[in-house]
Amino acid sequence: MNLVIVESPAKAKTINKYLGSAYQVVASYGHVRDLPSKDGSVSPDDDFAMLWEADPKSAKRLSDMATAAKSADRIILATDPDREGEAISWHVLEVLKQKRVLKDKPVERVVFNAITKQAVLEAMKNPRPIDAALVDAYLARRALDYLVGFTLSPVLWRKLPGARSAGRVQSVALRLVCDRESEIEAFRKREYWSLVARLATPRGDEFDARLVGADGKKISRLDVGTEAEAAAFRAALEAGRFTVSDVESKPARRHPFAPFTTSTLQQEASRKLGFAPNRTMQLAQRLYEGVDIGGETVGLITYMRTDGVDMAPEAVVAVRQVIGADFSPRHLPDAPRRYQVKSKNAQEAHEAIRPTAPDRRPRDVTRYLDADQAKLYELIWKRTIASQMESAEMQRTSVDILAEAGGRKLDLRASGQVITFDGFLALYNEDKDEEGDEEDGRLPRIDKGEALEKRAITATQHFTEPPPRYSEASLVKRMEELGIGRPSTYAATLTVLRDREYVRLEKKRLVPEDKGRLVTAFLQSFFARYVEYDFTADLEGKLDQISAGEIAWKDVLRDFWTQFSLDVGETKELRVAQVLDALNELLGPHIFPEKADGSDPRACPACGNGKLSLKLGKFGAFVGCSNYPECRYTRQLVVQGDEGAGEAGENGAMLGADGTRVLGKDPETGLEVTLRAGRFGQYVQLGEAEGTEKPKRSSLPKGWEAASLDLDRALALLSLPRTVGIHPEDGKLIQAGLGRYGPFVLHDGKYANLDGIDEVFAVGLNRAVTVLAEKQAKGPRAARGAEPLKTLGDHPTLGGPVTVHSGKYGPYVKHGAVNATLPKDTPPETVSMDVAVALIAERASKTPVKPVRAAKSTTKAPAAKKTAAAKKAPAAKKAPAAKKAPAAKTKKAAQAS
Repeated sequence: MNLVIVESPAKAKTINKYLGSAYQVVASYGHVRDLPSKDGSVSPDDDFAMLWEADPKSAKRLSDMATAAKSADRIILATDPDREGEAISWHVLEVLKQKRVLKDKPVERVVFNAITKQAVLEAMKNPRPIDAALVDAYLARRALDYLVGFTLSPVLWRKLPGARSAGRVQSVALRLVCDRESEIEAFRKREYWSLVARLATPRGDEFDARLVGADGKKISRLDVGTEAEAAAFRAALEAGRFTVSDVESKPARRHPFAPFTTSTLQQEASRKLGFAPNRTMQLAQRLYEGVDIGGETVGLITYMRTDGVDMAPEAVVAVRQVIGADFSPRHLPDAPRRYQVKSKNAQEAHEAIRPTAPDRRPRDVTRYLDADQAKLYELIWKRTIASQMESAEMQRTSVDILAEAGGRKLDLRASGQVITFDGFLALYNEDKDEEGDEEDGRLPRIDKGEALEKRAITATQHFTEPPPRYSEASLVKRMEELGIGRPSTYAATLTVLRDREYVRLEKKRLVPEDKGRLVTAFLQSFFARYVEYDFTADLEGKLDQISAGEIAWKDVLRDFWTQFSLDVGETKELRVAQVLDALNELLGPHIFPEKADGSDPRACPACGNGKLSLKLGKFGAFVGCSNYPECRYTRQLVVQGDEGAGEAGENGAMLGADGTRVLGKDPETGLEVTLRAGRFGQYVQLGEAEGTEKPKRSSLPKGWEAASLDLDRALALLSLPRTVGIHPEDGKLIQAGLGRYGPFVLHDGKYANLDGIDEVFAVGLNRAVTVLAEKQAKGPRAARGAEPLKTLGDHPTLGGPVTVHSGKYGPYVKHGAVNATLPKDTPPETVSMDVAVALIAERASKTPVKPVRAAKSTTKAPAAKKTAAAKKAPAAKKAPAAKKAPAAKTKKAAQAS
């Protein structure tokens, strides 16, 4: 028997079908060991010895693997074909060695870029040893990340209360977001005007031409800066005579895009499909591991963590055959296209992400996939096919026009292009993060020397705009350009930044939270080297050299640790006052923006003569007055739209002296409605406290952004619970509100959940009665959130649905009678089948909880017997009495403990 070890149960199930009864395929469920989350797991003083610990979730699986290895003739490690996959194989092998189950059995490593029968069988014929260089690169990366995280994070906790962690790649990604925000804040808009003439040819065809020069000088986009200048040019154009001075038309070509890498797939899926990088990778994982198509499990795409853009020769042949069948002969180039990686430090030697069978068109597999999987497969398929298609051909035309008026000569230009052959554009066109000013419009026939008729002259005012905030896609692109991180880290890095509450996603753009800006400012002030883009990219380059066997991994660690430990040691002497001085200097423009009236933005609005500055408290940073304790004025770091306390802020909202945002007045009571920040988050409040009576308050629901909150929405929150109507059967009131478990309707003491927060404000009587009836039909034991939030599919080995739910103690996954709570850092909407199966297996392995209940019931049994025996005969009293002493003793022991 041959034992094959892979990462995931879905992959194991697929490969088992390909290999047959002579093979047993088991899953490790990802990494089986890791560095314990405690100090000392990597010891620089002991030549960087690393202390590995088996994940408690993996203990039973490792035991099962060891048992299977004992009876196997050969062990085959078939984990993913990248550094992480190599590391998992190495960990599994080390554990099996420790358990002494290998003896003299051969251990082989195989890799395949696609989970298809042909690829798997071919890999089995070409085994190799574990790649020591790839494992060394993994060990170096893991040690570096540990040393930075577990050395730097405690410094943050001590010197910057409220900060949660710092990481090697995470901190640099955060700096990118914060630097962009600083650019936006420092930006000063600039006025400029554009002048456009609407002209007509002698044949009556109209087109637009833009002013580009005057009196022999070029006019660029920002050169006409005032209305007066624009008016002067407009008057000259109104009086001008227009003649075509030159027409230039030349052919141009647009070439297709390379097939997807990990980062380009994440970027394009974000632009075209609206998927977060994490979601894209989850879907790609399912497509790679295999989907049931007509009773056969098939891997639909190649491995999805790659920097490579090339394709296997047989794949190129298959793609060209599809082009020949689906498009005209002209769409197929004479020779196959070859692509080269352009990104900095690209190192993976894998293929690009492509369909495993290019002739498996999206329409052929859509019915076997869920909606999101189908969209992603279609995107990958189209990009792959288009990458081998002919270039698009177009005709680009530029028309120069001379306007003569009163001795002045003004130059105008009209541009346009026409696609003469669509080429790859017949199938695919890449989206852009930011659209440029490219003029793709079609121009009519225009001949040199002919006079043009003026139809209209327009002068339009514009203002320059700040650079846009990063989207998740554009941040991934920038990280790749700088050589920061690796394909497998991008999605995880973005997730960590959001989970740590360092950034938030607002209108699909990443906005740094004040907490994130504080962390970045602290690191830039005291650990500048470690958040520099070049330093991080250079370190990535050294990791690549390790994987190529060019340098020793411990030499890289020694070089890094020598300086890093010195830098960390210096911060131990830092006083909080020094930290505050540095942060006040670096974040001053952000925390204290200039006021429109020119007054001092740091002047205390409460006492008048104090100065505002950054302070650190138990729960994080805030702004306070220098006259404390005489003046107790405080506020948040930045109030949205802050223009100074007591002045008009964003959308005309007033900012109170204590930093609250006044949203307006309640039309019914005349009381002010304010947005405030409390210990447990932001909330809205109606009026102020009077005596012992507390004002009405309501916390902001999850997903509601304080920046976009207006008076109407605040009043809607404060109106809860609201009356929906009278139940038609018993005449009792039905109410809708927000509770601990989300939005609900309430009738006669019975609750039923609503689908979303918005529904609580709009639910009508018919809908409320239906929801209550559905809840009642489930029986009195139906728990809140029993309806699944998400169905992941059938369990890969046991069968039956695996679902995600919201429960009293948080979100959990469910399979049959087994419920397993999700870790706090795992959002229910992102949980994958692999994670769910691992949690369910771990929970099921702990189900010797039942004997505890049995012991509890036997403790009560003697007391029951005694009562019954007392009614019968005195002789029966002794049996229970004999058991009484131990029971009493147990009770005392329990009380003592």
